[in-house]
Amino acid sequence: MVMQRHHLTRAGIALALWLHHLVSAIEVPLDSNIQSELPQPPTITKQSVKDYIVDPRDNIFIECEAKGNPVPTFSWTRNGKFFNVAKDPKVSMRRRSGTLVIDFHSGGRPEDYEGEYQCFARNDYGTALSSKIHLQVSKSPLWPKEKVDVIEVDEGAPLSLQCNPPPGLPSPVIFWMSSSMEPIHQDKRVSQGQNGDLYFSNVMLQDAQTDYSCNARFHFTHTIQQKNPYTLKVKTKKPHNETSLRNHTDMYSARGITETTPSFMYPYGTSSSQMVLRGVDLLLECIASGVPAPDIMWYKKGGELPAGKTKLENFNKALRISNVSEEDSGEYFCLASNKMGSIRHTISVRVKAAPYWLDEPQNLILAPGEDGRLVCRANGNPKPAIQWLVNGEPIEGSPPNPSREVAGDTIVFRDTQIGSSAVYQCNASNEHGYLLANAFVSVLDVPPRILAPRNQLIRVIQNNRTRLDCPFFGSPIPTLRWFKNGQGNTLDGGNYKAHENGSLEMNMARKEDQGIYTCVATNILGKAEAQVRLEVKDPTRIVRGPEDQVVKRGSMPRLHCRIKHDPTLKLTVTWLKDDAPLYMGNRMKKEDDGLTIYGVAEKDQGDYTCVASTELDKDSAKAYLTVLERPDRPRDLELTDLAERSVRLTWIPGDDNNSPITDYIVQFEEDRFQPGMWHNHSRYPGSVNSAVLSLSPYVNYQFRVIAVNDVGSSLPSVPSERYQTNGARPEINPTGVQGAGTQKNNMEITWTPLNATQAYGPNLRYIVRWRRRDPRGSWYNETVKAPRHVVWNTPIYVPYEIKVQAENDFGRAPEPDTVIGYSGEDYPKAAPTDVRIRVLNSTAIALTWTRVHLDTIQGQLKEYRAYFWRDSSLLKNLWVSKKRQYVSFPGDRNRGIVSRLFPYSNYKLEMVVTNGRGDGPRSEVKEFPTPEGVPSSPRYLRIRQPNLESINLEWDHPEHPNGVLTGYNLRYQAFNGTKTGRTLVENFSPNQTRFTLQRTDPISRYRFFLRARTQVGEGEAIVEESPALLNEATPTPAATGLPPTTIGLTSTTTTTPTTTTTDTTTTTTDTTTTDTTTTTTTTTTTTAATTLPATTVASATAATERAPAATTKQELATNGSFIWDIRAMANSNWANITWSHNYSAGTDFVVKYITSNKTEKSIPVKAQTPSSVQLANLTPGMMYKLWVFPIWSSPSEHSYITFTTSSAYTKNHVDIATQGWFIGLMCAIALLVLILLIVCFIKRSRGGKYPVRDNKDEHLNPEDKNVEDGSFDYRSLESDEDNKPLPNSQTSLDGTIKQQESDDSLVDYGEGGEGQFNEDGSFIGQYTVKKDKDETEGNESSEATSPVNAIYSLA
Repeated sequence: MVMQRHHLTRAGIALALWLHHLVSAIEVPLDSNIQSELPQPPTITKQSVKDYIVDPRDNIFIECEAKGNPVPTFSWTRNGKFFNVAKDPKVSMRRRSGTLVIDFHSGGRPEDYEGEYQCFARNDYGTALSSKIHLQVSKSPLWPKEKVDVIEVDEGAPLSLQCNPPPGLPSPVIFWMSSSMEPIHQDKRVSQGQNGDLYFSNVMLQDAQTDYSCNARFHFTHTIQQKNPYTLKVKTKKPHNETSLRNHTDMYSARGITETTPSFMYPYGTSSSQMVLRGVDLLLECIASGVPAPDIMWYKKGGELPAGKTKLENFNKALRISNVSEEDSGEYFCLASNKMGSIRHTISVRVKAAPYWLDEPQNLILAPGEDGRLVCRANGNPKPAIQWLVNGEPIEGSPPNPSREVAGDTIVFRDTQIGSSAVYQCNASNEHGYLLANAFVSVLDVPPRILAPRNQLIRVIQNNRTRLDCPFFGSPIPTLRWFKNGQGNTLDGGNYKAHENGSLEMNMARKEDQGIYTCVATNILGKAEAQVRLEVKDPTRIVRGPEDQVVKRGSMPRLHCRIKHDPTLKLTVTWLKDDAPLYMGNRMKKEDDGLTIYGVAEKDQGDYTCVASTELDKDSAKAYLTVLERPDRPRDLELTDLAERSVRLTWIPGDDNNSPITDYIVQFEEDRFQPGMWHNHSRYPGSVNSAVLSLSPYVNYQFRVIAVNDVGSSLPSVPSERYQTNGARPEINPTGVQGAGTQKNNMEITWTPLNATQAYGPNLRYIVRWRRRDPRGSWYNETVKAPRHVVWNTPIYVPYEIKVQAENDFGRAPEPDTVIGYSGEDYPKAAPTDVRIRVLNSTAIALTWTRVHLDTIQGQLKEYRAYFWRDSSLLKNLWVSKKRQYVSFPGDRNRGIVSRLFPYSNYKLEMVVTNGRGDGPRSEVKEFPTPEGVPSSPRYLRIRQPNLESINLEWDHPEHPNGVLTGYNLRYQAFNGTKTGRTLVENFSPNQTRFTLQRTDPISRYRFFLRARTQVGEGEAIVEESPALLNEATPTPAATGLPPTTIGLTSTTTTTPTTTTTDTTTTTTDTTTTDTTTTTTTTTTTTAATTLPATTVASATAATERAPAATTKQELATNGSFIWDIRAMANSNWANITWSHNYSAGTDFVVKYITSNKTEKSIPVKAQTPSSVQLANLTPGMMYKLWVFPIWSSPSEHSYITFTTSSAYTKNHVDIATQGWFIGLMCAIALLVLILLIVCFIKRSRGGKYPVRDNKDEHLNPEDKNVEDGSFDYRSLESDEDNKPLPNSQTSLDGTIKQQESDDSLVDYGEGGEGQFNEDGSFIGQYTVKKDKDETEGNESSEATSPVNAIYSLA
């Protein structure tokens, strides 16, 4: 077994070597220069067909063309003998060709040249042979004259009329006609057979109504020959007429014809056989007689008919099988059947085959010393014999060749040498035909040659498949290798694939594949090389293509086509409309990134395609533009079916202008009550154009129709003619009847009057009746025309029964329904009592009270109200707004919750009860404090990086301390991408607002979380990140063309303490405040792909200067156009918005902003320099999101900035507590006050005129530690509202706030009325402290003028 496997292996190796030699045969390039240089044996390129039939009226051309080097010479044989062309003057040979031309213009018989011709093409390297061409002259003989007798036949008998056409070359086409040249009608009873005979399955009497003539049409002469016609005489047993036949159910029995079973007229008998050659069409035929005419069915014994190649012809009497193969052999049978029976005929089909190629020998080009072989394999039935010839002679008689060995159908060549070139012929033949093939063997020795142009440049799109071609030639076949950029490694494998034809294929061209490639072809005779330079280009892509749009006529649609392409390639952008080039007229504006159509019209509708193309590739995007327009007005209104209460209105619809009509609105106008005013009558679907309209009495109608589609409404149609209806009494009474008091001693009765279609008659009026809600009361009535009547001198809030009835000159409407109304209300007489307050948390309280008696309400109880106001802050010297607010508690209830309070404050509260007239008397004022809460976040957190070693942090105090600050908590962590470090914590005193962080990692960024805290806990954090280093910015200002920005972030987050409640808080009274411009801080969101990181320009300005607003940079177009440096400088109710851009001149913009409660507004901004707009009517203390974008674009979801308008009061947040000059100044003031106090005590001890009670004095302890060491206690600081000066004020040297140019009295801002001058003009109030808490904290401005109070405000 092992030995057997060994022999099989050796045989496989040998076979593989043979195949290698065959495959490695050299192919000569088609290059004419190379072919003209190389020797080549002759090759037949064109020849006439084997069976060549010619027209005797034309000259004869027998074709034979060949190529070779040297150019071959030609000779012919006729009937196996040399044909001397020069001896026959009628015969010539074309120049540089072997084609024979036989000319009969000077006479001669074409039949004399019939025979078998063969062409020989020779040169120095061999002889090629054509096939044997059998030349025949076409013949169309005349029909032999014969006498045709009348044919008598019984009706119902079968009949065949023979044609027997004269033999022609080629065979003529047969068809039957009458002598009058009318075709014979054929069906399953009468039909023509393949042999040309005409068969009648049974003869009928009507067959004798015409004669029958066989016609033969000859192909070459285009003539038709006609045989003498046959005449039929049909004998019938029963005379009959058409009427009797028409009424009889059986046609044959009516005529006395005997019905018979089928029998075959062709072929005869029950079986036959047929031989057919492979590859031709097989035609099987069965024609049967019988009464009635039988049907023919076809079957194959032992299987189905060949699928896909069978066709039934001649009324199923013939079966055609196309392109017959050996598998189609077998027995076929036809079944002829009628109602009398059936008969079957079997046809045995044998398929033979003329020779056909399995392996046709091919030309072989070898190098000296190489091996090769010629293979000639053919098949046929019977098996064809193979004969080899060399140069036209049997190979057995040729000179011996030691390098050649004949082995049946194969010739093997080993170690071929120069001079072994020859042309070999293979002849495969059997009894059905032969095949002849030429194949030359050429032995060449040629050094390598590169056939491609030198220094090719190949450009390819990135990621595309590409191929570097290096066609080469040589003998022996050279080996070819590829190198890149002069490197020594051969390129093959991975992304590279080297093909045997010299091509180097890359599956995916990458940027790194660019370079110079060298192909080197080498054989034993030398080598050749060529270089190819490859450039890889970026693909052309439409990043934003046009989108389907539905636009209104006259609008200005824009079709986007934003393209990204390789800048080294020339880009061409073209637009197509409906796949044809778009004509750019005045209304079409082609731009770099789109197409704008001005004043779009209906003709602009269609498909728009943007095609972006370069020399290497292209991309396209398509969108459909639909132009809509309001429909045309309906026309030709017509009134029909006129009735008392209805009429039919019909109209003709107008054009819908590309948007289907959805509705029709029918309107009417009457000329009595409101002439000239049109009212909607009814609405109908767009699919109707007629409607029955309901009418009202006593109306002179006129109608018009309006068509509606998705774009809008059409113009109204021309009005219809008028139609007058008769009058009648009203059928309905007024609706909306109600009675309510406008004063405490009246009741006003109102109702909705009847309209023109409800009046039903002239002189419409209303009967008003009323009485107190008492069955024993009497009714009062009044007739009026106006829809209103006032009843005076009514008791307070008493129910009344009311009726309002319509009446005209035709009568009254039905009895109306009774409505309950009430007379006027008066203010409530009592206030809620026993008001109790329970503090829930730092921002909410719970209320309870005792309800008032219902008799004291004097009207309908609506709600209880709790009025409250912030009286003062528990932090000293914190100015607060005393706006009165209220919370409503609807219904009759005795408890509720007041929320949204400020922590750490003193509040006052009073309650009232409310009816429809207004508030009742107020309850006793209650006072309550709110406990401490957690503070809001610090107002800002600024981050600066002076160098790579440190980060400076600076922050401001919270806007709302909500208690006594105890310090700050800073948490921070380093991060680099997605990696974060551990969190570190720093705690600071309440006075510290700066911190310097020493960086341990110069690469990472830092994220900071800063919170303020009170005794209650930590407040909300402000979060900021250190800016990225300059080398991390993408893109850099230089790269983008944007101006540089200062690195710095400013952000704020403000929260207001809230408690969930269902009550409504409403501001009722505003304390006078003055707006002041403040620094606007923003939270900027980093945008997605098209938006650059947002930054804020930080500036060190004086306290009186406006701090810089937030800015952002964003990229809105890939073509290099940007918007950057968006700034929002806001006050309490307005904001100035500015921005920079590099869009083209004339670009309009849109500023869109949204409040925190989702209210959205947009403002168009015309092109101007600089770009700016002012937003007005903003809400104080509200956060806004803002976008700026071109008018033709749309904003990105993330490309916004935020800003917050200031509150109604502001604070100066300059922290001077740790300044040396400030500490010195405080010590001096303290010393001065101490001296003044000593003077006061001395004067008092002497019994002066100005007694001051001891319990009202607020002494300053001179030994206070904080004053001595100059420290600053934050507990005395105000909230954010305190630290800002009032508008139009300035800070004096002694720290007090002075009012400038104000007409307001100090008393207007608090209960400072007791600070008055005494008899000698001294100011008593500045040395006293009011006992009333309200007076103590109510007037900061007046207290600030006192040295004592100045100390309190600065301590």
